[in-house]
Amino acid sequence: MAHVPLDSILKGDCIEQMRALPDASVDMIFADPPYNLQLKDNLQRPDQSLVAGVDDQWDKFDNFAAYDSFTRAWLFEAQRLLKETGTIWVIGTYHNIFRVGTAMQDRGFWLLNDIIWRKTNPMPNFRGTRFTNAHETLIWAAKTADQRKYTFNYNALKAMNDDLQMRSDWLIPICTGKERLKKNGKKAHATQKPEALLYRILMAASRPGDVILDPFFGSGTTGAMAKKLGRHFIGIERDDGYIAIARERIATTQKLDEEALGYSISKRQAPRVPFGQLVEAGLIQTGTTLYDSRRRHTARVRADGTLVCRDMTGSIHQIGAHVQGAPACNGWTFWHIDKRGDLVPLDRLREEMRAASHA
Repeated sequence: MAHVPLDSILKGDCIEQMRALPDASVDMIFADPPYNLQLKDNLQRPDQSLVAGVDDQWDKFDNFAAYDSFTRAWLFEAQRLLKETGTIWVIGTYHNIFRVGTAMQDRGFWLLNDIIWRKTNPMPNFRGTRFTNAHETLIWAAKTADQRKYTFNYNALKAMNDDLQMRSDWLIPICTGKERLKKNGKKAHATQKPEALLYRILMAASRPGDVILDPFFGSGTTGAMAKKLGRHFIGIERDDGYIAIARERIATTQKLDEEALGYSISKRQAPRVPFGQLVEAGLIQTGTTLYDSRRRHTARVRADGTLVCRDMTGSIHQIGAHVQGAPACNGWTFWHIDKRGDLVPLDRLREEMRAASHA
């Protein structure tokens, strides 16, 4: 397998550099491709000063066909580079995101969500001829339509959102103040993304140690946030000036310590702990009587971690379902152990064992 250049910025054309990377080598891709704004005139404020818009050469294409060809080429490589559990995020404006979305679906990516990044402080429409462009759209997609496993840290995002399910409309300000990188008093990069946006994306769809690819690296926001959150990054950028800015920025970014990098996970993501393991460890003694929460049903623990209840033996789930006459049961929450008169659910003992194994 070819070398994977972790925590590096690769200089050159994004498609050529992506072709040099090995198959299935990255866990997540964040892509902020050229917008293809098709600007025709200079934009002026009411005081006649010029707006520093996106007029860089990298954003210019001869026509839509050329842009579509470029899009299909880098998406082909992106899909090849993603692991079978990987996902991709692409951000854009109304100028390009619909064309990119079509190309993604044609390529076989499976769209999971479209996220609206609503800017709290957007640039106004100075001519007063259209609505203020106050948002950008992010497409989050799995590698293929039949992909069943991918990272989504639902519980972590819920915790970040005051214990409410995170919605698909995100209210985040654009870069201002100290966060906005400057060079000779001007914006160092016309489309620098806010760190809060990348922070949320990485928290949502990656884990510490994952490899994050950004084929349009720019000023290095992805790399800085990946380093901070304990992820690896691979950046691709062809502009020497942007590379210098990104390297300096990442070098001054501090990685969070291991304790701070912890995040809320769902029980489904947690390491599996069989009930028999609690018996082996002595957290539950063989012969112990288990109860439901209202002490209506009882069962005894056997040496192999199964339960016996009158004329039937089986797992904590099978016996829980049996005594209720139910088709299924979560034995971890149904069965309890009596501790000095208080009933403690088996699930709490399981969590204690998980915590002890990571101490």
